[in-house]
Amino acid sequence: PVTKYLPEFQGGHSPITVRNLMTHYSGLRPDLDLVPAWSGYETGIERALHDTPAGPPATRFVYSDINFILLGEIVHRLSHKTLDHYAKDAVFEPIGMKHTSFLPPAEWFSRIAPTEIDPASGLPIRGAVHDETSRFMGGVAGHAGLFTTADDLALFAQMMLDGGVIKGKRIFSAAAIQTFTSPQSPRGLAAVRGFGWDIDSPYSKNRGDLFPIGSYGHTGFTGTSIWIDPASKTYVILLANSVHPHRGKNLAGLRGHVATIAAESVGVQPLSAGRVLTGLDVLTQEKFAPLAGKRVGLITNHTGLSGDGKRNFDLMVAAGVRLTRIFTPEHGLAGQADQPDVADTKDRSTGIPVISLYRADNKHLTPEMLRDIDALVFDIQDIGARYYTYSCTLLSSLEESAKKGIPFLVLDRPNPITGTRVEGPVLEKSLESFVGCYEMPLRHGMTFGELATMVNSENHIGANLTVVRMKNWARRDWFDADGLIWVDTSPNMRSLNAATLYPAIAMLEYSKNYSVGRGTDAPFEQIGADWIDGVRLAAFLNARAIPGVRVYPTRFRPTSSNFQGKTINGIRFVITDRNALETARLGIELGYALEKLFPGKIPWDANRLLIGNHAVVEAGKRAADPKATLEGMNQSLADFLERRQKYLLYE
Repeated sequence: PVTKYLPEFQGGHSPITVRNLMTHYSGLRPDLDLVPAWSGYETGIERALHDTPAGPPATRFVYSDINFILLGEIVHRLSHKTLDHYAKDAVFEPIGMKHTSFLPPAEWFSRIAPTEIDPASGLPIRGAVHDETSRFMGGVAGHAGLFTTADDLALFAQMMLDGGVIKGKRIFSAAAIQTFTSPQSPRGLAAVRGFGWDIDSPYSKNRGDLFPIGSYGHTGFTGTSIWIDPASKTYVILLANSVHPHRGKNLAGLRGHVATIAAESVGVQPLSAGRVLTGLDVLTQEKFAPLAGKRVGLITNHTGLSGDGKRNFDLMVAAGVRLTRIFTPEHGLAGQADQPDVADTKDRSTGIPVISLYRADNKHLTPEMLRDIDALVFDIQDIGARYYTYSCTLLSSLEESAKKGIPFLVLDRPNPITGTRVEGPVLEKSLESFVGCYEMPLRHGMTFGELATMVNSENHIGANLTVVRMKNWARRDWFDADGLIWVDTSPNMRSLNAATLYPAIAMLEYSKNYSVGRGTDAPFEQIGADWIDGVRLAAFLNARAIPGVRVYPTRFRPTSSNFQGKTINGIRFVITDRNALETARLGIELGYALEKLFPGKIPWDANRLLIGNHAVVEAGKRAADPKATLEGMNQSLADFLERRQKYLLYE
């Protein structure tokens, strides 16, 4: 813990670790307050030591200067040297970095790039650190204040590529370099960081299009960046200037473009990602051996396709599996039924009975349904959100299999919106229903195989569960990286964009006076109502600067569902950066905007089962600040992440 080295940190009691600081998963705020103005290194350290965390550690990536201010002080206390002297003695001079220093001498000033115009003098800042916090601290701080040149950075990058050695002199051990640049952030979360180094996060645009995951780098606020690729033995250094004469220039595109050109010039080729093999594909390769001699019940729908587009039950029948019955979730075997009572039927080509698990009076397997069945197989594509009934069909069926002692196989499939993002209200037990039947967040970041494993253990179900794992799937992958055929998982889930937005947009869809785009060509990509002013709502949401998304006013005419046959005003959502988009925040922000601009129109209580959290519902009713609402979820999310960790099956 940080308190081992800084005993006064957070009053001497804090779960935050040095690892949390180095990976930016500490829960601390991005920076110290600068108003009212203050000065002095000791003052800055005192403020950093006692700054109130914004959330629990190890749950969310937030780049925080406070982290590295504290790390700089740890170096100071352990080395008994100020950070600038320690860095010079231990790193810069041994490497030969002769033009790298905190507090550069005056003779360097003519070669130093100017930054912003100083309001006091009317002249550009030159030779002094641009970062205000570091400047308040005297120019030497763990997060900012270092001046260098491209030549010196090239020496440093080459030392990293050579495993800690330069010109025969060892600076770091090879093990240390490996540790610095390997993933050190919490497993299963979206932003991947090494110790200090960026590996795969919203700040990784300077990796470009060709350098692989496993390369690493860093970006500086003033326009500097470095990216190092051990595989091709390449480094890319860009010392641009995004703060002269004023800040605000976005160089992300330029950085990425330069990296791509550099990668091309040294022959780096795009990785040809191998197609993901689903659990069905793996079981097919095994010739369905685990099912040999058994009478099988298959829980599936139209999404149960192999990589080459063949239906799972056709493959089973062809392989000689004794398929007794097919059971289907909401929307039926073809995935087209959109009513609350889906009838039993029979598959025309095989003659196998198809039993609906989505009847008005029953949504569970019964003893009669399980008669003459020796094994149950579950093979359905999920969408990655808590309020999608397929997960409740899975968990209910798992429980019924345990009661009868019937082995249960889950043929695993990808989480299409990645297995790294975990967001949103965690479902409260008092609000469990068939649209949310387990204590998990709105966006859970798990596969069905992982979820079944977790629930079987935590609820002490005791099912004889086997997960047939996928091959070649990585948690960070979106569906479009999997090489699989997209199948509309339900009548209104028609694209990956819709699936990405769904956790946010569907949060309020139990409102009878509100449309989420059902009955249009873009469900879950637009919302509207006869009481919404789309121009006003779009302007309000865009002004909120929600990362990864923009909106624009629109009109649409649903052909079914709410407002059928009526033209209504609304807004449409454009995903600008899906890796930066926090769908939970978008959903909370949307509810806030609707309540703020059109008070009393949203029936919050009607959406209580979807939202799944009483506090969030009450916050919505009073148009509470979204930031406070989101912060109120932090502890329950942290608890879920800790529970979830041991059940993850994929890296």
